[in-house]
This record gives sequence, structure tokens and C-alpha cells, in this order.
Amino acid sequence: MQSSRLQANPIIYSALLVFLGVLLAVASELPFSGYIQIVLFAYTLYILNRGSETKSSQAFRDGFLLGLGYFVIALWWIFISLHDVGGMAIWLSSLAVLALASLMAVYFGLANLIAKQVTHSAWRSLAIPAAWVLTEYLRGQIFTGFPWMGFAESQVNGPFANIAPYLGGLACTFLFIWAALQLSQPRLKSIAVVLGVVAIVQVLGIWSFTSPKDSPITVRLIQGNFEQSLKFNPAEILKQIHFYRDQIIKAPADLIIVPETAFPWPEPDIPDQSMERIQAFVNETDSHVLLGLIGKIAKGDTAVQYSNRVSGFSKQQPIYHYDKHHLVPFGEFIPPGFQWFVDAFKVPMSDFARGSIDQAPFSIRPRSNPDRPLYAAISICYEDIFGNEIATRIRNSREPVNLLVNVTNLAWFGQSQAPMQQLRLSQLRSLETGLPSLRATNTGITAVIDERGRVIASLPQFVQGELDIRVQAFEGRTPYVIWGNWPILIWVLFALGIGYWRRTRPN
Repeated sequence: MQSSRLQANPIIYSALLVFLGVLLAVASELPFSGYIQIVLFAYTLYILNRGSETKSSQAFRDGFLLGLGYFVIALWWIFISLHDVGGMAIWLSSLAVLALASLMAVYFGLANLIAKQVTHSAWRSLAIPAAWVLTEYLRGQIFTGFPWMGFAESQVNGPFANIAPYLGGLACTFLFIWAALQLSQPRLKSIAVVLGVVAIVQVLGIWSFTSPKDSPITVRLIQGNFEQSLKFNPAEILKQIHFYRDQIIKAPADLIIVPETAFPWPEPDIPDQSMERIQAFVNETDSHVLLGLIGKIAKGDTAVQYSNRVSGFSKQQPIYHYDKHHLVPFGEFIPPGFQWFVDAFKVPMSDFARGSIDQAPFSIRPRSNPDRPLYAAISICYEDIFGNEIATRIRNSREPVNLLVNVTNLAWFGQSQAPMQQLRLSQLRSLETGLPSLRATNTGITAVIDERGRVIASLPQFVQGELDIRVQAFEGRTPYVIWGNWPILIWVLFALGIGYWRRTRPN
């Protein structure tokens, strides 16, 4: 069916754009998703670049409809957390998912709108991907940012993963859009150029910017598989605390990690001397423990505020604290004017204190070589979707970071695609930094990812178990850690600026 015929029927044309968005979201969950999405997006651009040639409002609408189909499918798991776990009414939960998907779709609309402003054919091949990268960057910044389910994550299973250590996930997005644009006009020359760039990116993977540090360490990741609906039941809380405590102290390891809020209780008030028993175990065995719990921070003489915290235990050392910096709107802090929404969600302690961006990494002294400490950068829950923040923390850290550790609790989202989506984000973070990632989760996916973003071990979802493995730490910094997003953003602004300036000039 020709694009012009589709545009003649606005309803069919709009439905096609929504459907293409749905297909792109579904494709992200398939094997070789990074390749499949390029082909699908090539057809999408073929449709978009022949529609809305003159009207800016129509260009925005077309991109918005594409994004709406994409994000409604990609983010449907939020309904589970709001309705199944949070007890919110079906209509309000559905409306919330649609509202968030619509907000995310605005960025797709802006990308298509900006791309339409460049009409000079020599610059369109750069300006169009630049427009999509710019709006993707903004999606990760505005209103605290929510860059979940960007096209970059699927490139961990695609042809452009090797650019990540150099220029980060935004560069993966740029090459993804660029390749799709070339293939949207399937000429032999275009296909040859894309294959050439793919080959160059593969060659870039030969070089490594980080190297192994000392011998591998023993790691144990514990997955409790506790239902989220039981998190606020006092008897179940005590059962969960006892489980994790007993699993921690049953055997030594260089590093033992349990998930986010494994102890769903304020730290100073944890019962049964569980904290003291963990500290005694650490002192006896030279193990190190990272434990997710609720922090309690004094505010003035009488007031207190809670935090989403990871506490670290080391031999004869004060307890280490990492308080989550990038908080989840509505779940961990309340935007002005939205107290009613949080009340409907019925989540206790949903207004947490925010930790600083420059918190120190956790020090690990392996039992085989205690004089050569390793340092782990901690993140909690969706903090690992913000690659530039993690790179900034590593760059500004006084100690050289050797491992990435993420603790999370995805029981909020049931049997959905959310765990796999976040796993791909962690893989991208390892690619960008050249460091292995250790993921400890409540219901999955608990996993170990190597410095090249490959999952080397994992536990099945929704089982209670532990992952015992030896992990090689790394040292050094990738170009992305050193430069952050600046090189790709400068390039994007240059391509858009020149393209816009030359829009009225003859081809």
C-alpha cells in the first residue's frame, strides 16, 4: 500500500502509526532485537518522511501516535504496580499508564517535528537522527527524566553496541536512527554504506579501555522472591528479615548482596539484633555485605525523614551508607500538587530523602588480597537507567571504581517485561563503563554482567535462590566515562544547526 493512499485516509494512517509503535515495542523483547528494530524503524521512517510534509502540527501528531503505541506496550507493567499491588482503581491505573505513555510520546512527536524543519537533502541524513537523539536526551532530563525503553538498550543485542564505550547510549541511538533512515530508501549504495559502518563499529570492539584487576572475588547474590503485597504486613516483614539474615550469615564470601529493601524496616529499629548478627559474621569471616533497607535520617531535633538505602558491612569498620539519589516520582517523592495521587496509590513512606550525587563507592578488601581494595559504585532500582549520572559518579570518584552494583525490587511489576528491560539497561551501563555489573533483585532478574555487557550468569525469575560466582573486577576508564554525553550532544547540535541554517538553500 502506497504512503500517499494511506495518508488519504487519516484513520487508517493514524492506526498504522500506532500499530508500528506497538510492533517496535514488541520487537525489543525478541532475540536479535537490535537488528529487528532497525528494519521496522526503516519502514516507519519511510511512512513518516512521506507524511506531514508541510504542517508542523501534523508532523508532531504523527510522531506522537507512533510513540503512543510504543510506550503503552513498553510501559504497561506500571498498571500492575498501581492496580494489582497498589490497590488503585482499574480506570485510574489505566489512565495513569496512558498519561505516562502520552508524556513519553511527546518526545517522539518533537523528534519528528524537529526533523521536518531540515529540508536540505545533504543534511537530512544527519539531522533526522540528531533530532531523535536530542529529544531522547531531553526525555532523560526533564521532570527528573525517564529514559526507559530507549532504542539504545536493544543495541546490546544489535550491531552498534561497540560504540557505547566511546560515546554512550545516545551514540547507539544516533546510529540506530541513521541506519534505519538509510534503509528506508533501500538502494544498493545505502545498504553498502550501512554495512560499512556496522563493520567499522565491530572493529572498534577490538580495543578495551579497562583491564582486569587482581584475582576474581567470590560473590553471592541472594534472591528472596517475596511478594510485594506482603511488604507492609508486620509478620511477613519479620519473616523476610529472618530469611535474608540467615542466608547472609550461612557462608562467607568476599561480597554478599541482597536486594533493595530486603529489610523493609527503618535501619535503627530492625528487630532481633539482625544488624548486630550480620556485623559479627562479617568480623569473623572477613566477608562484605551490601544490604537494602530503609534509612532513617534526623531532620532537626524531632523530625525524621526516611531514605531508600543500601548499608554496607565490613570488618571492624563503621557501617557504609548509600542513600538513593535519583528518586522515582510518586513512589519515592511527591511532586507538588500530587499528594492526592499518592494517597490513592496507598504507598507508605513515599516521600524519601534524596542522597547526594557524589556518594563514595563501597570498599571491598578481598580475603585473598586485603591490601588491594576494590571499589563498587552502588545504584538502587532505576538509577541504572541514567548512564550519564553513573559515568559522572565514576569520573568524580576519589577512589577508582572497579564494579557496578545494582539492587532492585521489581516485585511491583509482576510477570511483565520490566525485569528484562532493566537487565538490558544494566548491560548498556557495563558497555559504557567497561565494568562488570552485579544485580541483586527480589524476584529477578538477578544476574552478573561482564565488562562487555554480556550476561554470564543469572537466576530464573520468581524463585528463591542464590547465585554463587567468582567475578573479575576491572580498572580503568572508557572514553564515555571521561567525556560523558558532551561529544554526542555537540555533534547533534552541530548537525541540527547546520541543517536548519541551510534549510532554504537549494540542494
